[in-house]
Amino acid sequence: MESVRQLFHGALPVQNSYAIHRGVDEEDEAELHIKDTPDVDPRPKVSRRWFSPEWQRLIIGITVAAFIAFILGYVATRRPCVTCDTNGNDPNAEGSDEQDQQEPQRMDWSDLKEQFSKYLRDGQQIESTVRRITRGPHPSGSKENSDLADSILQAFRSYNLDNVWVESHYAELQFPNRESPNTLKILSTDNKTVEEIPITDSDLYCPYSAVGKVVAGLVYVNYGRKEDFQMLTSWGVNASGSLVIVRTGHISFAEKVYNAEVAGALGVLIFSDTLDTAVYGHVHLGTGDPNTPAFPSFNHTQFPPFKSSGLPKIPAQPISRDVAQTLLSKLSGPDCSSEWRGPSFPSYGLGPKLKVPEHKVQLEVTNVPRSVELNNVFGSITGRFEPEHYIVVGAQRDSWGPGAAKSGVGTAILQELARTMTMMVGNGFQPRRSILFVSWDAGDFGSIGATEWLEGYLSMLHLKAAAYMSLDTPLLGDEKFVAKSSPLFKNLIENIIKQVDNPRRSQQNIYEYMKSKNSNWQRELISPLAVDSSAFAFNAFAGVPALEFSFTEESLQYQYLDTKLDTFENLNSVLDGRLAAVALSLAEVAGLSLTKLSHDHILPLDPSAYNEVLLNHLVQLNAHQTKLKSRGLTLEWLYSARGDYVRATDRLKKAISQSDLHNEKLIQFFNVRIMRVEFYFLSQYVSAINYPYRHILIGRGEHTLKALIEHLQKDKTDDSELRKQIALFTWTLVGAANALSGEVWEVHRSF
Repeated sequence: MESVRQLFHGALPVQNSYAIHRGVDEEDEAELHIKDTPDVDPRPKVSRRWFSPEWQRLIIGITVAAFIAFILGYVATRRPCVTCDTNGNDPNAEGSDEQDQQEPQRMDWSDLKEQFSKYLRDGQQIESTVRRITRGPHPSGSKENSDLADSILQAFRSYNLDNVWVESHYAELQFPNRESPNTLKILSTDNKTVEEIPITDSDLYCPYSAVGKVVAGLVYVNYGRKEDFQMLTSWGVNASGSLVIVRTGHISFAEKVYNAEVAGALGVLIFSDTLDTAVYGHVHLGTGDPNTPAFPSFNHTQFPPFKSSGLPKIPAQPISRDVAQTLLSKLSGPDCSSEWRGPSFPSYGLGPKLKVPEHKVQLEVTNVPRSVELNNVFGSITGRFEPEHYIVVGAQRDSWGPGAAKSGVGTAILQELARTMTMMVGNGFQPRRSILFVSWDAGDFGSIGATEWLEGYLSMLHLKAAAYMSLDTPLLGDEKFVAKSSPLFKNLIENIIKQVDNPRRSQQNIYEYMKSKNSNWQRELISPLAVDSSAFAFNAFAGVPALEFSFTEESLQYQYLDTKLDTFENLNSVLDGRLAAVALSLAEVAGLSLTKLSHDHILPLDPSAYNEVLLNHLVQLNAHQTKLKSRGLTLEWLYSARGDYVRATDRLKKAISQSDLHNEKLIQFFNVRIMRVEFYFLSQYVSAINYPYRHILIGRGEHTLKALIEHLQKDKTDDSELRKQIALFTWTLVGAANALSGEVWEVHRSF
C-alpha cells in the first residue's frame, strides 16, 4: 500500500516512455507502472484519500459548478430559428445596461405575422385619414401642405417612435404667373390674332417648362414616344420646326417633351383623351432640384453655376380635351390612323399645316420661379443588432390637386405602418435593423424632397440604407397587383403576396389571383422602376435597392391622377366603394415586407436574380455580333464579366448556407455585401454631376447598357465611342462581381 501511495505522490520519478508518446497523464502513467510491477497486486489500487469527505465535497462542487456553467452558456447562446428569431441582445453592443441583457421574448415569423395583423387596424382608419388629407389641394409651399406636415409630425410623436424630426430644404420651384397667364392663339401671317383659345384653368401648367413664345405649325404625335416620332417620319410628316400635340399615357410628361425636343419640335401641348379637364405634370427629365443637380438644397448650399441637363429647352403646356379637339380639327396633311385617334375623336390630319395654310399656332409660357422651403418629416425605430442599417419607407405628401391617389392613400398607409410597427415593438418585436418612416415634400416637382435628402447624405447612404420602399400612388384600381422594383426583391415579393388575400377574392391570395390571370403573370408582376418616382432616385442615383407596390386596372389607368378630380369620392367610386379594403391589402403587403426586411438575420434580397437579367441583356447585344466583328470588336470579355458575377453570387449563397448564423459579425458581413449589390452597379467611371443616374442597367448616359444598344442600332457608329461604351459597361460589371465575391484576397480564388 505504501508503494501505491508513493506512486501517486511522485515517489517514483521514472516515467513510462510509452505513456509519454501516447500523451497520457500522470495518473495513467502510474497505472501502467502498477501493472508492470510484479511485487504489487496486479489489481489497480486507489488511495482511501479519494474517498475522504473533503475530496467528496470537492468533486461534487466541481460537478455542480460545471453543470451550472453549461446551463448558463446554453441559455446565453440559445436561439430558436436562424431566419426568424432576431430578438436577442447583442453581447458586444456598447452601452448595454442590465435590462438589455435580459432574455427577450422569442418570436418566429408566424408570431410576427399574427402580431402585425393584430395591431393593424381595419381599412376604415386608412379611409378616414385619406378623407381628411384630401379635402383640398395642398401643393408644396402652401399653408395647407405645411399644416399637413405638422399633423404628420404630431402623429409620429404620439406613436412614441424612438426619434422624430424634420429636415428642411430650400428649392426654386416654378409656378404660374398670375399677372400674365400662359396663352394659346391662332395667328395670321401678319401675326394678328385670329382666334384666342382659352386655357380653361389658369392653375394648369408644366413645372420646369422653358418660358417664351413659339409661333409654328402643329403636328399630332400620338403619345409622344420615340416609336411614334419614327412612325410619323415613315408617313412623310416632319415634326421639326413645329409645335407638337400629344396625349397622356405610356410615358411621363418629361419623356414626351424630351422626345419632342430631340425630334426638333419647338414646343409641346399635352392633353388627355379620356377626360374633359387638363392634366398636371412636371417636365424635368430627372428627379430633385434641377437648379442644384447632384448637390443638396440645404439652407446654406452655394448653388453651382450649372443646371440639370434634364431641363427642357422648349415650352410645354397641358390643355383640356376640348381645346385639343379644337386644334386637331384645324389640321390638314395625311389622315391620322385609327390607332392614334382618341375614343371620341373624329378623323383629322396630322399637320404640320393647318386647313387655313397661312395660319399658325402661338404658345406663350410665362411661368415664374419662387424659392420654397420644403419639409421632410421623419420618424424612426432603432434596430437591435444592426441599428446603423436602415429600411426606409417613404410617401409623397404634397399634391397639386386633392391628391387622393397621388399622395393621400400613401400618406395614410405610412402613418398606419408607423403606428402598427411601434405597437409591435412595445409588445416584444425587436427589429434587427432601424426603420425610417418619411413623409416627402415636393413630390409633384420630381421627388425633390426625397432626392435632396439622398444628395445630402449620398456619401453614407450606400453604407446605411439597406432598402427603400415607396408608397407613392399605391391605389390606381383593384384589378391587378404590380411591384415596380429592383430584381433583388423578386423572391420576397412572391413570398409576401402568397400570405395576403386578394381584395377582389378573399378566398384567394394575391399570388394565386395573379397566376390565374395569364401565363405572363410573372413579367407583369415585377416591372422596372418608373423614371419619375422617388424609388428610381434611390436605386439609380444612390444605389439603394428600391421597390414600390400598387394596385391598378388591367387596361385603363386611373384617369383622375394629377387633376383636381383626384378626390376621395372619385377614387372610391373607381374602386366600387371598396377603398378601405384595397388599401388594407396594400398595407398588409407593405407591412409584412417591411417586417421581413427589418427582421430576418440575412436580408431577404437575392443577388442571383441579376444573373437572368444580365443574360437577357447579353442576348440583346448578341444580335449585333456581326456589326461588332466587322469593327474588330467582341463581347467575349462582357460574357466573361457576367460569368464572374454568376460565380460570385453562387459563392456568396454557398458561404451563407455553410456558415454559423449565430455569429453577429458574420451576419453583418454577409448583409453588407447583399445590400450594396445595387451600389456595385453604379458606374465608377462617370461623374455624378454629368450622369447622376449612374446605374448601368436602369440609369441614363453613355455608360449604360441602353446607350450601348441604341448606338449599335444606328446605321453609322463611332468605333472609338463604341469601344468606350463596351469598356465602361464591362468593367463596372467586373467591379460588381469582385465586390460581391468578398475580400481582395478571396477574389482570385473565386474566379
